[in-house]
Amino acid sequence: MLLQGGAFSSCNAAVVENFWNRRFSGLICRQNESNSVLCGDSGQARRARLSRVMSVATGEQISKPQASTHQRSLADRLRLGSLADDGLSYKEKFIVRCYEVGINKTATVETIANLLQEIGCNHAQSVGFSTDGFATTLSMRQLHLIWVTARMHIEIYKYPAWSDVVEIETWCQGEGRIGTRRDWILKDYATGEVIGRATSKWVMMNQDTRRLQKVTDDVRDEVLLYCPKELRLAFPEKNNGSLKKIAKLDEAAAYSRTGLVPRRADLDMNQHVNNVAYIGWVLESMPQETIDSHELQTITLDYRRECQHDDVVDSLTSPEPVMTESVSELHGSNGSPTPANSGNDCLQFLHLLRLSRDGSEINRCRTEWRKKPAKR
Repeated sequence: MLLQGGAFSSCNAAVVENFWNRRFSGLICRQNESNSVLCGDSGQARRARLSRVMSVATGEQISKPQASTHQRSLADRLRLGSLADDGLSYKEKFIVRCYEVGINKTATVETIANLLQEIGCNHAQSVGFSTDGFATTLSMRQLHLIWVTARMHIEIYKYPAWSDVVEIETWCQGEGRIGTRRDWILKDYATGEVIGRATSKWVMMNQDTRRLQKVTDDVRDEVLLYCPKELRLAFPEKNNGSLKKIAKLDEAAAYSRTGLVPRRADLDMNQHVNNVAYIGWVLESMPQETIDSHELQTITLDYRRECQHDDVVDSLTSPEPVMTESVSELHGSNGSPTPANSGNDCLQFLHLLRLSRDGSEINRCRTEWRKKPAKR
């Protein structure tokens, strides 16, 4: 069905859209053969009708008209996500695929992190931000600016399994003069149970000089237009784990894995190693006995510098004394955490990623691990 040449051009997109339009139009006509007017009405009515059919086919609710004049792409219309009624947050449903699960038959933490990144980009595209970069605005593209991750904190209370459906909600807010923050809430779509939360901080970098830059007023105005007017946090509780500083791991690390080299597939649109790849490097130096008996519950990463394709990386890990009050479980339906008395079942580690050639810090990390549940 696609045109020759391999590239998914705008012409190819039109072919795909026409194909689906014919399919859905045929479905409507067959369901309403007694009413000959249905196949000959205006394009606006037909689009509204197609929207209703799509909502039935995907389980999506028909969203209210938005003030934005942004034209939704074919991908926007086919994915299982939409803006909230107020336009200030975005929800999307994802089915866990077979290649996204690990040895435990549940989604890996890298899968979770990739989904967080995916829905963040989809949210940005849904309000008309760039598709040729990670949520870049018009002003950012004019100034050659990109977003880069400064900090990421993820808590997973229950890992979804293969074929489970996860619903994620995300929103973005200002974070001082140098960046923005993005938060996420993850739910089991079948039960409504909160299975994870995450928060992150992002800063701007000049794509040409690779230097950080303050968020300009123009960019701030563009971004804040789609942000909640009142502060909304995925971790509203005081002294939560996302706020804790990460101490630098000393040279005498208990475990190490040296000589890690970025794969070509680790590089992203910003011409550096994607933030999710760092998680895999951190886990490479974890002791195998912990991997066998525990599962990752919390991970916090501080990104100190970007990593390029020709860098060689060392991963260092050491145990950290357990602070049981920092490990939380969700109870009730409001998603508020309470301390978990996990005793010796909880393990904590400090991690450091550094350049092999000179020891420069790339990333500091803290992880918390809980005993694995009984097999599903």
